[in-house]
Amino acid sequence: MSWIEDAKRKAVLKALEPLKNGWVIGLGSGSTLTYAVKELARLRRDRKMEFSVVPTSYQMEHMATSHGLRTVALNEIVNVDYAIDGADQVQEGSLNLIKGGGGALLREKVVDSAARYLVVVVDQTKLVKTLGGQQPVPLEVLPFAYKTVQAEITKMGGRAKVRENVGKVGPVISDNGNFLVDADFGQIKNPLKLDRRLKNIPGILETGLFIRLVDRAYVGQKNGDVKTLAPSR
Repeated sequence: MSWIEDAKRKAVLKALEPLKNGWVIGLGSGSTLTYAVKELARLRRDRKMEFSVVPTSYQMEHMATSHGLRTVALNEIVNVDYAIDGADQVQEGSLNLIKGGGGALLREKVVDSAARYLVVVVDQTKLVKTLGGQQPVPLEVLPFAYKTVQAEITKMGGRAKVRENVGKVGPVISDNGNFLVDADFGQIKNPLKLDRRLKNIPGILETGLFIRLVDRAYVGQKNGDVKTLAPSR
């Protein structure tokens, strides 16, 4: 296991320490969250803990059920007690995020926003002073409108590209049947302002900018430690 994978695994284990019996847990998508599924299955098996998970993608739903976890749909419950998610970038200080590299950003934002407490787990390479740079902002876009969305982003000074499948011709399709568009704005000085401008473009269903949502970040370090960060708001 590389140090990055080990750092992510340790961050997940630390993030799940506050878990309480009976909680409903929001489960983000992506490779980091596979460690969360395995740990939750262990807690259920070894400590006889009972909880339900709300998966944010078909991928995580399949993984959770294959590990014996009880899954519930968001519409079946009143509250999400605790959500755990990964990120493509975490901004130091604010803990604002760029997410969506895995394509589940809309469902992730719905579940993360519904949670009473949201934690993000990453390795130290995902921590940045300023969002953006080499990392584009993923957007979930109505297929009917992707050309007009691209044109509007160009007017804003950005560059937008429809994400394409690897090994299969055509665009990547989200679990909701939409296109994913990656929008490059370079260094993002004001993520909140950009998020609002993007949401005003008809056809953009959600952005990968997660602003003022995170309660704690657990950052796995190369030296084996896990740093815990709180937002400066």
